[in-house]
Amino acid sequence: MYIDHRITGMPINLPTLDEIAKAQKLVYALMSPTPQISWPLLNQKFEASVWVKHENHTPIGAFKARSAVAYAAELFRGTDGIKGMITATRGNHGQSVALAGQRFKVPVTIVVPHGNSIEKNVAMRSQGAQLIEFGKDFQESREHAQKLALEQGLHFVPPYHRDIVKGVATYWMELFSAIPDLDTAYVPVGMGSGICAACAVRNGMKLKTKVVGVVSEGAPAYALSFEAGRTIEAPVTTLIADGMACRLPDDEALEVILKHVDRIVRVSDDEIRHAMRIYFSDTHNVVEGAGAAALAAALKDKSSLRGKRIALIATGGNVDRDVFANVLLEPEPALQSAASIASK
Repeated sequence: MYIDHRITGMPINLPTLDEIAKAQKLVYALMSPTPQISWPLLNQKFEASVWVKHENHTPIGAFKARSAVAYAAELFRGTDGIKGMITATRGNHGQSVALAGQRFKVPVTIVVPHGNSIEKNVAMRSQGAQLIEFGKDFQESREHAQKLALEQGLHFVPPYHRDIVKGVATYWMELFSAIPDLDTAYVPVGMGSGICAACAVRNGMKLKTKVVGVVSEGAPAYALSFEAGRTIEAPVTTLIADGMACRLPDDEALEVILKHVDRIVRVSDDEIRHAMRIYFSDTHNVVEGAGAAALAAALKDKSSLRGKRIALIATGGNVDRDVFANVLLEPEPALQSAASIASK
């Protein structure tokens, strides 16, 4: 579905390195920097130097631990009349807002779509958030949360905002400071804060690293919009990559992506599940569907990456136990084919 407005011409508004450095102080009051690790088996698989940025190693198991606290710090600096925050999420953004609510001692309400991850819901409630189930996808949950914000006088925390990008950019400062000579960085795209943060830090540090976005074939809105140069709404059908389940791109994020991102790769649910299994077998890390998308995309590009230095962002590890167990039990296509041949 085409949306009846153009994006091009919107001013680019990314945080500066100085602002990101200040955000680090807020973030590191809640968590330590996460590691970037070059795993031998991944290096061997790609015949390249592969660095995984482990954002699955934060207090909420996702990069979003960095985002809402930076947003809330600016919010509460400007006013003391906010009685509560509300947002919509598939899980990780909601956990981040709940974490910020604890930090600034304000109640948090979170709207999730029906059928959302049970374990992510439990995690958000454990941080004191009130959970409301509404809608069949993230966009319907978001619209309901915005309606409740108006009715109840709550502050709606958007999934994308300059101050959210500022917090997320702290992991890029860690990565690019440790490994400044990366050829390519692969970044899963949900609503766009991660990839826009990559552009902010890369540009600020004047690096030559190519930034490649990754979306699910079952949530192609950002890929379609990137190709068309304007916002395109697309239905969400992915069953494994809920962190990338975007139906309608954010205009500001898309403008950054159009100007600064090299390309966007689409990956299937099967390719994502394959990448989840590789992460577990090669690094013994639990990585959720959206978090494994960067590896899935790099595997598609494997032939062109030999001898390169690449980064994969493992954006989170919040996958329900039964879902992950089923992913691990699935036979790899090649193994399945070999078994089929042997039986003939």
